[in-house]
Amino acid sequence: MINFNRREILKTSALGFGSLALNSLMASENQQAHILPKAKRVIFLFMHGGPSHVDTFDYKPTLQKGHGKEFNFKGFRFDNRNKQSKGKLMASPWNFSQYGKSGRWVSDLLPEQAKIVDDLCFLKGMHTDGVAHGPATLFMHTGSTNLVRPSVGSWISYGLGSENKNLPSFITLHPPLFMGGQRNYGSAFLPSHNQGTAIGHAGLPVDKASIKFLNDNLRNAQTRKEHFELLSRLNKAQLMDSYQNKEMETAIKSFEMAAAMQSEAPELLDISKEPEYMREMYGLNNSETQHYGSMCLMARRLSESGVRFVQVNYSDNHNNPRFDQHGNLKSGHAKHCKAIDKPVAALITDLKQRGLLEDTLVVWTGEFGRTPYSQGGTGRDHNPFGFTTWMAGGGVKAGFSHGETDEVGYSAVEGRTHTRDLHATILYLLGLDHEKLTYRYAGRDFRLTDTEGHVIKEIIS
Repeated sequence: MINFNRREILKTSALGFGSLALNSLMASENQQAHILPKAKRVIFLFMHGGPSHVDTFDYKPTLQKGHGKEFNFKGFRFDNRNKQSKGKLMASPWNFSQYGKSGRWVSDLLPEQAKIVDDLCFLKGMHTDGVAHGPATLFMHTGSTNLVRPSVGSWISYGLGSENKNLPSFITLHPPLFMGGQRNYGSAFLPSHNQGTAIGHAGLPVDKASIKFLNDNLRNAQTRKEHFELLSRLNKAQLMDSYQNKEMETAIKSFEMAAAMQSEAPELLDISKEPEYMREMYGLNNSETQHYGSMCLMARRLSESGVRFVQVNYSDNHNNPRFDQHGNLKSGHAKHCKAIDKPVAALITDLKQRGLLEDTLVVWTGEFGRTPYSQGGTGRDHNPFGFTTWMAGGGVKAGFSHGETDEVGYSAVEGRTHTRDLHATILYLLGLDHEKLTYRYAGRDFRLTDTEGHVIKEIIS
């Protein structure tokens, strides 16, 4: 009997290391879609803190008429969900009007998004797990309130790979360092190259955001190429001797991606050369909209260049999420809606004009909504029982609305849509069956939606 070690087997194989590398690449980057996809990529606009649905998109005449009246609620804050509690209704400080051919209601808080309402698909029966920001934010991003699980973007990266070999398949822009932090874009037990590549972080000025060591100004292109080829040969030789080949292959893949990014990413991340009309469109010339406008413009550039999942965070780097107005709702929501309204509308318009919206799925959501009753007379509390999310492009019905909350906007009562249903639908639109997209770890097959979730077929065009 002749014994071969790993190096000898790879050397003497018909195609050697190239065959192994090709098979690995095919397995990880060319996963077969389970169904015919309607979208190729996702832009996930996360509004941290829980925007108030009853002050933005979910118009409730009963709430407006009942200001100051006591109302019976179930599940008041942390109490038993079946317990009756009373709270005083607080009418929205903003007027609502109907817009577009679809006649969808939008408040005065979001005049720019009101102009694109015929491109949006509303989910007004949303509900979720987790009543506090940390658990609810984790649940929206990973499908778990407390356990370490792969994020939505990581599952998509694992399932579909990248459209552009010189760029990561998953990028997160200005993620917060709290409320779950890196877990909101981490890969957990999935291969580490499926985690999100962070550009900047919440609280950092947008012009300071960068990827470390992206530019190599000390060597010319030929020297960099020779250096890379040498490291590649050394890595492959080490891989041949390694029995922990999965970890080694993942590390090599990460290094190769870093090298590939140096050829394309520096120019892509430089938005200074965008024409003036585009800068004006996204609000880059206004101090109130410049920060989020820059991120939305960057998201379009990244998506256009083949990044599968771009996470655009509207957050702060303190333990005070931006839309979390327990008091001073009027001033707080006015400030933050002003900051995101024009950039978000510009993103949808820009994608549409470029013919990208039809195969780019845009998702706008917070981790939960706000209560219709007042807190301290000037604010609203957390509300996981009912809130609004909207989607656009990527195979969803335009100018459409699915689901309803009750007469005052407290609890989802029709077309109830759980966060797991949202996750299942995002995967479906990308051609992935949420029940088949699994990864075996610790003796169990895991999936993004765990053992629940269904596709919201009613919103699919």
